[in-house]
Formats: sequence, structure tokens, C-alpha cells
Amino acid sequence: MSKRMTALAGLVDKNKVYTTAEALSLVKKTSTVKFDASVEIHVALGIDPKKSEQQIRTTVVMPNGTGKTLKVAAFVSTNDEKKATEAGADFVYGEEAIKKIKDSGKVEFDVAIATPEMMPKLAVAAKVLGPKGLMPNPKTDTVGNDLKKMVTELKKGKLSFKNDDGANIHVAIGKVSFSVAQLLENYQAFMETLKKIKPSSTKGTYIKAIYLKSSMGPSIKVEIN
Repeated sequence: MSKRMTALAGLVDKNKVYTTAEALSLVKKTSTVKFDASVEIHVALGIDPKKSEQQIRTTVVMPNGTGKTLKVAAFVSTNDEKKATEAGADFVYGEEAIKKIKDSGKVEFDVAIATPEMMPKLAVAAKVLGPKGLMPNPKTDTVGNDLKKMVTELKKGKLSFKNDDGANIHVAIGKVSFSVAQLLENYQAFMETLKKIKPSSTKGTYIKAIYLKSSMGPSIKVEIN
């Protein structure tokens, strides 16, 4: 551990479970990097990630945004190109663009949406988009005909999240430059969504542990309400 991390870790009482507000204040205090670091939440869940019915995958709109402006790509037919542009999509792609992505493996966007009719055509680029987490999916509300709604929500701070193979969830809920009140609102929106989608087949404790930290700061354990 570097001298910087050792000094910052010393500010956190490893034997204490902090309230959310206390933890968020400490996250801001222990972020000493020169850039505006992300504020991350890490949650350990009591689910079995090997069971499909217990896997977590959904979306949440952060009330105060995420601090990051996403570049949105819209995969649409020729008839919907104007609609996608007017909706605010940064990139509007058709079949030719899909072939280029498949062949080059290169993408310029952070998130993608698509109309239902384009999904079969997008299948050829799934090997490129899938591993990057960029494949549109009805479960994350990135497939539909209401292009304006999808683009607007993504631009405002809508993000998708899912559990990893270890039954953990990792999400950035804002930036260190946000106020504690803004971060708290985002935190609460995330936690409310997470609790609502608790799989009915889970047994025992659903939320086992919660930690908050900045991108390059120490981890802080948070109480579970």
C-alpha cells in the first residue's frame, strides 16, 4: 500500500459501521486525487448467481445524474433516423454501421439503444457489443420504440447494473464534487431499486454488506437499514 493510501486508510475506523451520511462525507474527505473521482457503492448480496432466477439486472435513474455525460448510440431503421437524431442520440446507426462494428470491433459510444426491429440485425455484432456491456436489452430498457424517452433518461443519469459472478454489485452513484445531499439522494434511489427487485427465491439475508469508496480511496463499511 502506498504512503498516500496508508494515510487515507488511517482516517477510516475499520471497526466501525458508518451511517450513510457519515460514510459519504468520509468518501469525499479521503479522495485526494487531482481528478473528480467517482463515488462507488459495492454491495454483497445473499443470492446464488448460478441460478438465473436470482440474478440481478435492472436500471435506476439517479436523481442528480452520475456526473458523466454518456454518448448514446441509437440503432434504428432508415425510417427512424430523423426521430433518433431529434431525440438527442449522439450516433445514429443502421445496418451498414452494424457491419463496420462487427468487422472493426471499434465503438465510439458509452451506451446503446435500439428499436425492436433492429435487434435481429444487431445479433451479428453481439460478440463485439456483448463483452463490453453495450448490447441493448429489454431488461435494461434500452430496446423500444420510444426513442426520446430512452435517450432522455440515459442523458439524465439512468444506468444499468447487474451482479457479478461473486454475487456482488458495483455501481458509481456520482462524483466526489457532488454534495453529500446529492450523493445521499442517488444512494437512496439505488438502494430502493435494489430492494424492490429482491428475487423471491432467495433465502436468508439479501443484503449482506455495503461499502462506499471513491475511485482511488479506502473502503468504508456502511450500516444496512
